Amino acid sequence: MTTRVPRARTAAMAATTAVLCLAAVACGPDGKTSEKDGGKTAAASESAKPGGTPSSDPAASDSAAPSPTSTPTSSGKVLDKAGLAGVALATGELGNYEVTPMQGGEESGTERSENKDCRPLVAVINGAPEPTPAATAFRTVMDKSEEGKDDQTVVTEILTSHPGDGAQQLMRGVRDAVRACAGGFRTSGEDGPSTYAEVKPLPLPPAGQESIAYQVTGSIEGDKVPLVFQLVRTGSTVVTFYVANFVTATTPQLPSELVAAQAAKLP
Repeated sequence: MTTRVPRARTAAMAATTAVLCLAAVACGPDGKTSEKDGGKTAAASESAKPGGTPSSDPAASDSAAPSPTSTPTSSGKVLDKAGLAGVALATGELGNYEVTPMQGGEESGTERSENKDCRPLVAVINGAPEPTPAATAFRTVMDKSEEGKDDQTVVTEILTSHPGDGAQQLMRGVRDAVRACAGGFRTSGEDGPSTYAEVKPLPLPPAGQESIAYQVTGSIEGDKVPLVFQLVRTGSTVVTFYVANFVTATTPQLPSELVAAQAAKLP
């Protein structure tokens, strides 16, 4: 499936077709996109609900800091794949949100960072957060009340479990990379180089024992594509949430109620 995203295509259609590699948002020589059938991605969707940029100043909020209030306790258990499936949000648990296994979730992207400081961000873009997890589960979440709209909310969740202090390492690595790579970064891959123009923290509501929220700005054929990520850790489990806006260049909204509901299920 080509990564060229028609502006009239709905998120529902995108979520039911083959999954594209998130790195393809900016992949290919000279910013041109290319076809990646069945590739893994942190982007299960080609379209997400556009929303306004958060009203508070991202620079004024350390979104990479541990959650300051109501910090939950954790069993510390390192879950296997079945365990992750058990704690993943399910259809019927939150309003009109439908949750399904993500197509193509077993294959990771192949982008490589040209700057080692930005490697943690590229690992997340590839759908394979580092350090390598003990188990991974992928989910696509859609707001069914918006079905038929071009800007239907579609969110990707990647649940990972990590032995030892691996979950903390993941969070620390991404936090440091957001700071180090504010001016953007480049990657190389099978389809040529990719350029991401900017990385900035976002003041999204904290969740879990620790959370990080940030935006990476990619491009498709010269059009800016804002990609929003939030990583939430409780104990040895990390959930990566991803949403993109392929319709306008406005920062997309990641539903806070979705993040809170998923975080509440982590052991």
